[in-house]
Amino acid sequence: MDPAEYWLAVALIAVVGAAGFVSGFRWWRWARLIEDTPTSRVRSAAQGYVELVGTGRNMPGAPVIAPLTRRPCTWWRYTVERRSRDSKGRSKWRVVSRGASDALFLLEDGTGQCIIDPEGAEVLPQASDTWYGGTPLPEAGPPAHRGFRGFGGEFRYRESRMHEGDPLYAIGWFRTEGGVVPGAIADDVAALLREWKRDQAALLARFDSDGDGLLTLAEWEKAREAAHAQVMEHRRREAARPGVHVLARPTVQGRPFLLAAGDAARLARRYRWHSAGGLVLFLVAVASLAWMLLGYR
Repeated sequence: MDPAEYWLAVALIAVVGAAGFVSGFRWWRWARLIEDTPTSRVRSAAQGYVELVGTGRNMPGAPVIAPLTRRPCTWWRYTVERRSRDSKGRSKWRVVSRGASDALFLLEDGTGQCIIDPEGAEVLPQASDTWYGGTPLPEAGPPAHRGFRGFGGEFRYRESRMHEGDPLYAIGWFRTEGGVVPGAIADDVAALLREWKRDQAALLARFDSDGDGLLTLAEWEKAREAAHAQVMEHRRREAARPGVHVLARPTVQGRPFLLAAGDAARLARRYRWHSAGGLVLFLVAVASLAWMLLGYR
């Protein structure tokens, strides 16, 4: 191996080792986070970063359909690749198109429902299909007996899905919209009075009891009391409405947003295996670098 190739190999091994160390630490940290975060219930979950466990459900309305298999689901991700050859005649796959669902769906845990906004989430589904064909979009879904059928096709299709009724694990940023009206009551009263003052004729017709075209202090106090009563009535109506719970990407940097068809223990085990794999890759890279550098002449 000439010096240029040698140092290129050293650099590549160093990069692989660094990537293994960083990814291994990242997976380990995520596994610990999943194990250490207590599971909340939708009805009583605190606002902020929470873990929920339940069942995946579709939102009311139009169904979510996976683009390649045309199967109904709650979430999908797909990739279409085309076989090509490089300058040395070696076969490789080039991505033609890919996409992921951004449709909202529900997590239901027996105490309530929470809307899941999957944008920005790492999703680990259970259902996954890979098959081959001769067109940019598959003319049929995956074969019943997969094996190597269609392996020689020009196009490769990959699709992952989560289905309605799948057990669903989710950890992300929980918030409740509606229900309690935020802000100070005095601010709402002042805003309502400003709105009324824009229509002086209606304001005088309602509160100018002596008809002199001006509001006395006593008449203005009655207007203020009426505005306060209207604000309080609005708040009572809003408080009686059930809040809408949403789980989305965390607003705090460094905290993962995970959705998985399964339970927390399974997900933590998976990340621990990923972490172990990254550590093994790092150790192999270190050993290889040591062997190459000590043996370099």
